[in-house]
Order: sequence, then structure tokens, then C-alpha cells
Amino acid sequence: MPAYADDVDGEGTQVDAEAEDAAVKADDVADAESETSEDEGAAEATKPAVDPREEYMRELRSQFGDWYVIHSYAGYEKKVKANLENRIQNLSMEDYIFQIEVPMEDFTEIKNGQKKMGTRVRMPGYVLVRMDLTDESWGAVRHTPGVTGFVGNAHAPSPLNLDEVVTMLNPTFEEPETEAAAGQKTGGAAKKAATPAEVDFNVGESVTVMEGPFETLPATISEINTDTQKLKVLVSIFGRETPVELGFNQVAKI
Repeated sequence: MPAYADDVDGEGTQVDAEAEDAAVKADDVADAESETSEDEGAAEATKPAVDPREEYMRELRSQFGDWYVIHSYAGYEKKVKANLENRIQNLSMEDYIFQIEVPMEDFTEIKNGQKKMGTRVRMPGYVLVRMDLTDESWGAVRHTPGVTGFVGNAHAPSPLNLDEVVTMLNPTFEEPETEAAAGQKTGGAAKKAATPAEVDFNVGESVTVMEGPFETLPATISEINTDTQKLKVLVSIFGRETPVELGFNQVAKI
């Protein structure tokens, strides 16, 4: 009987040791998985945000054709777009002319004490066309009602480069959310409202555009709206003056 009891005690001790080893291994596996998950989360958090402008330019590079600018009568830009889209179908030019764009912009103005918001043509008198330039596609565009010609060499126009395309199409890019921005959404302190810029401009004055798609270009002030802190300036694009609305803080005196 004593020998039998010793055997039982020995077996019990061995079972306890094996159970303890199994528990330790399970804890090690759980710790390793937790560390891996934390490492993956940290890597994901430190992954650089994709630049929306670069992403947009990559998309432009992948498209067929080049972008050209055509002149139209001011105020007829949308009509020209519709006319050209009809001609593309009627002349079976779908394989040569791919896209027509009339760049638009949002605006806010105050007239007679009433606030007005809406959209308008950003560059009056200009329409953008993405196409493969051939004699046939050139003729289809050039002879569209409302079109007065291609910008540049009338018979052998040069396409826009990618930076020019982005500048003229002026897409709206959403900025990647930063930790600071996320903190504001979860109760962080809100930024103080910007102090209105002091009015120190005159109609006819020359300024330099400091922000936006026309940055660094010279411009001439044509209108001043102190209520909205906005200026309307004339920017020379392809030899023609184009009206652009900018904030007081988006220009600098020359």
C-alpha cells in the first residue's frame, strides 16, 4: 500500500507539472499575439498618409489622350460642352475625344444685405478637352458652334502638362486627418475664429497671388468686398484676363 501511494503521488506531481507548462506556453502565445497585434497597429498608425494631389495626378497619367484648352464665347462655356458632346456622338469620335470639362467654383457674395451662395464658371471663355489630337478630332472640336479656337498655336496646339491640368481643373482635395484634427473632433479645443483682415487695397492695384492654383501670378484688383473679405482680381491666363475671387489673405501687395 505505501508503494502504491507513492506511485499515485508521483503521477499527480507529473500531471501538475505538465498542466503548469501548458499554461505557461499558452500565456507566452497570448503575449506574442498581443505584441504582434500592437506592432501591426503601430505600423498602421505610422504609415504615411496618401497625398490626394499625387493620387489625382497618378489618375490623370493613366488616362488616354492629352488635355487642351479651347476658347469659347464668355457665358457659353456649358453650351459649348453640350454641343461638343453631341458632335462626338454624331461624328463617331468617341475613340479620339474623351472628356470635356468646364471648371466651376463655389462662391458667396452679399448683395443688398442678402447672402447669396452658388456656383459659377471659374474661367470664363475657356473649356478643357481631353483628346488624341488628329486632323479629324481637331476639326470636330474647332468647328463646334461657340468655339473660337484652340489656345496657343491654332492648328498645332500644345497640350497642358499635369500641373497645368490640376491648376485649371482645380479639384477639391480632402486633407488627411491628423491626430490634432482627430483630437478636436473628440473634444479638443476649437481654433479661435480668424481675425478679419484689415482693408488696405484699392481697385486697380497690382498684387501677387499667394495661395491656390494661381499662386505666384500677378493680378490686378477689380472689385473689393469688405463684407465677405474678398477681392475680385484679374489674372492673365494664356494672354487673356480671367476674373478670380480671392480672400484678402490670399494676395500680397507688390
